Amino acid sequence: MNLFLLSPLHALKAYGTSLGVMLIVGGYLSILISPTAANAQTTPNRSKVIVKNNPKQTGIKAPRPPSQSLAPKNSSLVDTSKETSLAPDLYSSLDFRVQRGCIKTDSLDGNLPARLGINDPVFFEFFQNQTRNFFSGLRGNCIPYAVAFGKRNRFDSLSIMNGPIRDARTQILTFTPSAFGGFLTQEDRLQSQSPNLVEVELSLSDVLYDAKKVGDILPVELVWELNSIVKQLYPEDSPTAAINANQIRLIVDFGDRDRWAQIWAVEIISTLSQEVLASAFWIDRNDIPGGFFTASGESIERSFWTNPLSYRRISRGVGSVRAGRTKAPARQAGQAPAIVQRWRTHMGIDYAAPTGTPVFSVANGKIAYLGYNGAFGNLIIVEHPGNYRTYYAHLSNYNVELSVGSDVRRGLEIGYVGSTGRSSGPHLHYELRRDGTYIDPYSSSMQLDLWSMRDSDSGQFTRQLLLLGSLPNNE
Repeated sequence: MNLFLLSPLHALKAYGTSLGVMLIVGGYLSILISPTAANAQTTPNRSKVIVKNNPKQTGIKAPRPPSQSLAPKNSSLVDTSKETSLAPDLYSSLDFRVQRGCIKTDSLDGNLPARLGINDPVFFEFFQNQTRNFFSGLRGNCIPYAVAFGKRNRFDSLSIMNGPIRDARTQILTFTPSAFGGFLTQEDRLQSQSPNLVEVELSLSDVLYDAKKVGDILPVELVWELNSIVKQLYPEDSPTAAINANQIRLIVDFGDRDRWAQIWAVEIISTLSQEVLASAFWIDRNDIPGGFFTASGESIERSFWTNPLSYRRISRGVGSVRAGRTKAPARQAGQAPAIVQRWRTHMGIDYAAPTGTPVFSVANGKIAYLGYNGAFGNLIIVEHPGNYRTYYAHLSNYNVELSVGSDVRRGLEIGYVGSTGRSSGPHLHYELRRDGTYIDPYSSSMQLDLWSMRDSDSGQFTRQLLLLGSLPNNE
């Protein structure tokens, strides 16, 4: 388990509160992150942001109870903390579902797993053996939990916390099935010396419409990423009054020379009722790029992999395009030769945009190619874990700090729209490939491991909900 100390702030005093920012409250933010969270990539040298602590408290500031009463209308990504509205016979048709809550300690019975829908006698015996000391150290009036089920109502993971209080005594147990049979337990304790996670609050309107103000607080690559997340969670066509009445709560690692900055949790909160309207959590993965998932387990990653521009208008998708004309020989003497239209397959997505529009890397990776390449013109190829590659073609120029072998982070500005190579006008030609084969990211039938919750991710996910999300109400 990896720990990072959150040091006192001196550098951010000048920002004040006029920017709508609230930094971490608590002597030290007491969180243990999963082992994968510290899998670092080398980052370009950037100034480290240090955040001041409040010596009167420890831990994350008081959580807000989630609710859906003020959720944006017609938003399919608004989180639900419980899935009780679904009939039991529908559970088996879901690939992944999550239940969250806080069970009152005075209503605990002898079989907590069964109460949460885990009807497995073998697991019940394992659970009892692993939690004898846990239940003797309960604090507060309820036990927060998050439990996940896979297809056919298969038990995927269960995380429980020893009370709705986040401080140095907080303990979380996570249970997952083992690939070799039986079950595994992971214990997380919130230590007085913590990882470099910071709580930040921003107004929703600033995140949607004022990138400069948000950029005064977050690294520039996180500004693009946060804007993309929020646009998926909250419809932009909502009334201005509703947007102004809401704020964004973030859990952020500002990174350092050895670790990219990273958003770990995003919550959209009503300032009137303090209710959570929607949220997303980052899941770190070694073999493929990490991803964001809503609290109900729904991936929002597909949009990132089709969003290399902050401004975008798709001018051409996958299909056939004109490649020129040829004259076919005349079939009879004296006849004029026929004109035959030739076509070629167009693999990739073209985004029309003015020359000089910034182009962003859609995910963490490494520069595999940077230079001129025939019809592609100025081309950048980024290699990502899992044998994925993304292509950015017809660029007018590159980020001067990059070269082949450079590590890049999602949201990093890597180049600029142009019209080099075989191009009829300024646009970005973008491709996603796996194992060298082109993938159409807009195809509704295309389901990649990038865009799904895998069995191996489930334990980290339920743990993140308790570690970083607002805690639910008592049941």
